[in-house]
Amino acid sequence: MLLSDYCEIYTEKDYTPKPRHLPLLKSALERELAIDDPSDLWVPLADQGWKPCIEPENTPSIPENSVGYLQVFLDGGLNQQRMGICDAVAVAKILNATLVIPHLEVNPVWRDSSSFVDIFDVDHFINVLKDDISIVKEIPDEFSWSTREYYSTAIRPTRIKTAPVHASGNWYIENVVPVLQSYGIAAIAPFSHRLTFDNLPMDIQRLRCKVNFQALVFVPHIRELGDAIVSRLRYPSGTSQVAAADHLQQSPDVINKQEAVRFVVVHLRFDKDMAAHSACDFGGGKAEKLALAKYRQMIWQGRVLNSQFTDEELRSQGRCPLTPEEIGLLLAALGFDNTTRLYLASHKVYGGEARISTLRDLFPSMEDKKSLTSKEERAKINGKASLLAALDYYIGMHSDVFVSASPGNMHNAVVGHRTFENLKTIRPNMALLGPLFLNKNITWEDFRQAAVEGHQSRQGQLRLRKPKQSIYTYPSPDYNIGVHGSQEMASVGNGFIRRVTNIGKMKDDNFNLWGILLNDRMETVKDYRYRCDGSGKITQGQQRQVTLRCIYEQGEIIGYLTGSYECLKTMRPNMVFRAVVLEQKHYFGGFSSSSG
Repeated sequence: MLLSDYCEIYTEKDYTPKPRHLPLLKSALERELAIDDPSDLWVPLADQGWKPCIEPENTPSIPENSVGYLQVFLDGGLNQQRMGICDAVAVAKILNATLVIPHLEVNPVWRDSSSFVDIFDVDHFINVLKDDISIVKEIPDEFSWSTREYYSTAIRPTRIKTAPVHASGNWYIENVVPVLQSYGIAAIAPFSHRLTFDNLPMDIQRLRCKVNFQALVFVPHIRELGDAIVSRLRYPSGTSQVAAADHLQQSPDVINKQEAVRFVVVHLRFDKDMAAHSACDFGGGKAEKLALAKYRQMIWQGRVLNSQFTDEELRSQGRCPLTPEEIGLLLAALGFDNTTRLYLASHKVYGGEARISTLRDLFPSMEDKKSLTSKEERAKINGKASLLAALDYYIGMHSDVFVSASPGNMHNAVVGHRTFENLKTIRPNMALLGPLFLNKNITWEDFRQAAVEGHQSRQGQLRLRKPKQSIYTYPSPDYNIGVHGSQEMASVGNGFIRRVTNIGKMKDDNFNLWGILLNDRMETVKDYRYRCDGSGKITQGQQRQVTLRCIYEQGEIIGYLTGSYECLKTMRPNMVFRAVVLEQKHYFGGFSSSSG
């Protein structure tokens, strides 16, 4: 029996989910319309002192001779595959291999057979990366035997199937290069999550960023449909019904006369797979509990960690995904009124329209793909989960505000991308909301106040990536550079020491380092001053726990910092800045000439 067939056995017809938070819902529905609301919900993020930086330190070049052809087979959904593509480019660069356009596996749940070229603009992909690595759309005829089917029937010497999760660059050099040298081709499967986020040269990290944010562009028909939907969200006609032809095909004259409307994209990941794996109770009664328990047993054979805890224990720890009702209550508490234009980004909501109805009651102007497009417009994407997800991703990147109801690959990908572009993104505070929703006596005003206070710092403020965290979810500091006044600050991470250049002429080979120590919220703690003479000896300022050393190499100085602090930032705008890192700690420093 196919997994998708099994999904249909336990349908949502046996129960009707009821609102779980009726007092809060009633108060939220009675909230007054916001007139000249002074809140800053819609205000774009201010400049946070960072700007994208994805170009390599040195001019990229491709060696004349490739060591061989590299194939990767990527499983998972669209956004997991997207990250795998970025990693594949990085590994090809590390190995000096020619990358074959990655093969996307068919997901057993969604059964979408869309290939790379069905989703991404392959010519754009190759062109953007032409100076970084060699890429071919298909393997040469001499390797035509190297197919997915070939590797699924027997053990093959050209298949690499032992790549550990988050493998190092050296692992690939030691284990894949010999195969490439012997056979001219190597196929890695599985490959998802098979490249480390740490201890890689900065040029490799930035190449991953370049792939993610520049090279991976959706095919034209996805972009065109996405632009049409964004336009219809911003310039709505008098109705939201698809039957009204003028809603779908507004003329430029009509649009020009309308004032643009702001809108929120809500990514609602609430499918049966997620609901069952969470082991939480979603208010559907005994029928729902039984259906999810049997589904959980069928898919994971009971190996679900959460199932050993009660619903109350899971919710008190913030481990239950938000339901449509709960994400609606959160948005209402934050100040979005019932005239807010909402776009619902989701594939299939578990519980169907009955589950979504409370969210729709709170936000009557909610739209989705079906309400904003005609059947003909959706013809190319209907029934194709990856293309539907690509469309939602595209619209999510063009919204004024993006909110994701629960963590996952879509959440991680869009949040990371919007962080890179400095766009407002609300991240629900699950640890806060779980206990709030458990409190059946909480008043609307107390809930609203707690929600507002608990999300003030969760609206797109930049968070620096920590060791082992995904470079795709936390693009700073690896992909961004900080800017202090007119002074650029370049981030170097993961133990890779980078040469300090463009220091300028220094009298007596002396220089000063000036810095401001920042905490993890980018707030100033204290400033420090250091002096280094030509011999490499240090005359330190106020702080002794931080050490600066100077090393000479071919007439240039390589400087690096060691110590216990996470971030140093330049203090004076006239300083030429370069930075280095040791021991997984991210530092920023400024170097300037000294008068002695």
